[in-house]
Amino acid sequence: MPAAEIVSVTHDTDYGPSTSKEILQRARKAAPQLAARAEEIEQARRLPEDVVTLLRSTGVFRMAFPPSWGGPVMTPAERTRVIEALAVGDASAAWCAMVGMDSGLFAHYMAEDAAREMFPSLDTITAGAIPPKGRAERVPGGYRVTGTWQFGSGITHCDRVVAGCLVYQDGKPETNPGPRGGRAHWRMIVGRPEQFEITDTWHTTGLAGSGSLDYAVKDLFVPESHTFSFANPVRPGPETTPDSILRTMPGVALGVGRAALDYIREMAAGRVDRHSRKPWREEYRVQIVVAQAEMELLAARHAVYGTLRRQWEILAQGEELGPDDLVSAALARVHAFRTVRDLVGRLFDVATTTAVYRPSPLDRYLRDLNTMCQHATVQGQIIQSSGAVLLGGTPQNAFAVGLPE
Repeated sequence: MPAAEIVSVTHDTDYGPSTSKEILQRARKAAPQLAARAEEIEQARRLPEDVVTLLRSTGVFRMAFPPSWGGPVMTPAERTRVIEALAVGDASAAWCAMVGMDSGLFAHYMAEDAAREMFPSLDTITAGAIPPKGRAERVPGGYRVTGTWQFGSGITHCDRVVAGCLVYQDGKPETNPGPRGGRAHWRMIVGRPEQFEITDTWHTTGLAGSGSLDYAVKDLFVPESHTFSFANPVRPGPETTPDSILRTMPGVALGVGRAALDYIREMAAGRVDRHSRKPWREEYRVQIVVAQAEMELLAARHAVYGTLRRQWEILAQGEELGPDDLVSAALARVHAFRTVRDLVGRLFDVATTTAVYRPSPLDRYLRDLNTMCQHATVQGQIIQSSGAVLLGGTPQNAFAVGLPE
């Protein structure tokens, strides 16, 4: 397949939003603009350059940088609200924002000078995949890396690329050098997009605009300082739990659910049932579907934000999470994605044939959610892993429930 064309984005300007309130306000203001561009984004299968610039201007990519860098002071719940606000406009744009803002989180795992070298701007966008699909052979000063990764969301417009690798020395796999030990040495590398071969493979039913392309590298030297381990952060703290990069994910699903409900409620204002001739606002069937969906979205939102706030209160005090609090956010995440997919499916049904005709966005909402729900961190193994933590068993996906691999 042909190599993908990468959008060249310059961002010398400091866009300036420095508070949680201002970033959220800018995200809400951007949402209608994203909604107006949603079909174009989907057809392009990546974010247009001016849409990337719009996202940068909201401040979303600086949300996780520490105050010592000039970043805003934002909790995971506050960051999730911003992603949710963007997702009301477009799921692919919000998904890319959610992935791209990890730059600030990754900076916590690296030495200060290396982090500032790799993330020179608060609005630096990162893309890539964390599963250790690459092989990093240890050499003097760093690693020789070879590998192929899928699902590089946002790689068509990013400034930095991350990729998960297993470390080898003299052809043999290393174990984790940290205090846990006994496990494979999983390490993340950070590079520039031009160092990778990017292949246009992203032909999907949903999240089409996220540009989640494949990327590969062969025998690339990566300095030790441009790598990090989720299990062994340089500066441990509440932002460096293994699942820190997963906390804002539910915001995408919640925003799409809100957009779908708003669309149906606006439709109901002027629609008449063709069989009963009753206005939709008087139709029992429609009333039940809308209220049920609102009820489920409300419960899912409270679960997500409640668990995020509870976890943060504990972590910010320097305490460790007990089993119940450890898995709570993971379970709320899975529940949010599945709940929103189900309720949007019912809204799609209540709209009947209207839902399949453009410009109705319902079909895109449903396809986007179906694709989101295939992500590894919202699959059944997360429920199994949560149950294993609660019962003292072995989780299949320890990382996604906040445990080092």
